[in-house]
Amino acid sequence: MITMQEWKAMGDKEQSLWLEENCPVNGRGGPRKPLHGVGINDAMYCQQPTIEGGRVRDPAYLFWNGMIRRAYDAIYHEKQPTYIGVVVCDEWLSFTAFRIWWLEHQVDGFAIDKDVVGCGKLYSPENCIFIPQWINNFTTDSGASRGEWPIGVSFDKRDMRFRAHCRNPISGKLENPGYFSTPEAAHLAWRTRKLELAIELRPKMDEIDMRIYPRVIEIINSAK
Repeated sequence: MITMQEWKAMGDKEQSLWLEENCPVNGRGGPRKPLHGVGINDAMYCQQPTIEGGRVRDPAYLFWNGMIRRAYDAIYHEKQPTYIGVVVCDEWLSFTAFRIWWLEHQVDGFAIDKDVVGCGKLYSPENCIFIPQWINNFTTDSGASRGEWPIGVSFDKRDMRFRAHCRNPISGKLENPGYFSTPEAAHLAWRTRKLELAIELRPKMDEIDMRIYPRVIEIINSAK
């Protein structure tokens, strides 16, 4: 058995493979209950065993659990209504099937995404990739939090003008492309700067997946 320190030194994939090799299911407890009524945990190893120093969790299972929860948990939908209508493909309702794809594609520190190269409503091998958080932030609409104005626009009551703002996904700094007399002009300034940033960041996107950059451009141009 390994120590907690040794466990934490492993990468996600290494942890999952170690559990598969060293923590077989002991046959006690009967069949596992479907996760949120649909997900079938058919793995032949324990995903949450206790090792020296405490309990550990299989990273592959955590990704699968989170995906099923976002798609089918009604309580989660109350807090995140944008996930209403999202589904998981039949293949991935099986944990072992999802884990095969996960082992091939996962990257430590990246998140699974269904929007950048997919339709946004289906978790499936064709629609999902792993991306860093900065790409996720760069393409997020945030419509529920920005109010009545177009994306990238706020109204400055002091100057009585519309302000364009765009966050640089790498530096994290909020840039201000200018102030304008109409929300449409401010939104255009936001889009122009957003497209400039996308061009600057294209090499980083292409390193991850060649499908990302064209889709990011499409998302920016269709944003309202």
